[in-house]
Amino acid sequence: MPSDLSPSDLSPSDLSPSDLSLAVLTPDNIDAALALRVRPDQEGLVAPVAKSLAEAYVHGETAWPRLVLDGGRPVGFVMAFFDVRFDPEHPDDRPRSGLWRLLVDAERQRGGYGRFAVEQVCAEIRRRGGSRATVTYHPGPDGPAGFYARLGFRPTGELSGGQEVAELEL
Repeated sequence: MPSDLSPSDLSPSDLSPSDLSLAVLTPDNIDAALALRVRPDQEGLVAPVAKSLAEAYVHGETAWPRLVLDGGRPVGFVMAFFDVRFDPEHPDDRPRSGLWRLLVDAERQRGGYGRFAVEQVCAEIRRRGGSRATVTYHPGPDGPAGFYARLGFRPTGELSGGQEVAELEL
């Protein structure tokens, strides 16, 4: 993806909220979405956009995929889920909504885009009447636990598909 800024040129203080937005995926922006890539050392932590879009297609009633834009330029991808039961066989399982996938392009990381995307997912959950956001992530020293903790997510002690579960009261 061509860029006139290097990652070192970006900082969260340089971002204007009016420059950042989410966009529905369309025929006009699908190729840009598919071109987004994390750093090679992060590839085992998040699925590629193509897999996310396939999952969104088969779970259309619960998936909410969006492209993260900075001034109209694609910088990331986020996908939320709404009203999903993690363990429907368990009597205490409750429907959850939250962050299903977050990917910020390798050249755009550490620029505040991930925080913006999570904030937008939380706003959509609140808009739909929710009061809690859930996220799952790969545990370990190279995983995103610290990022989510800085945003206020707290581990629940649960695992879902081998991933840690954390929640944020909205």
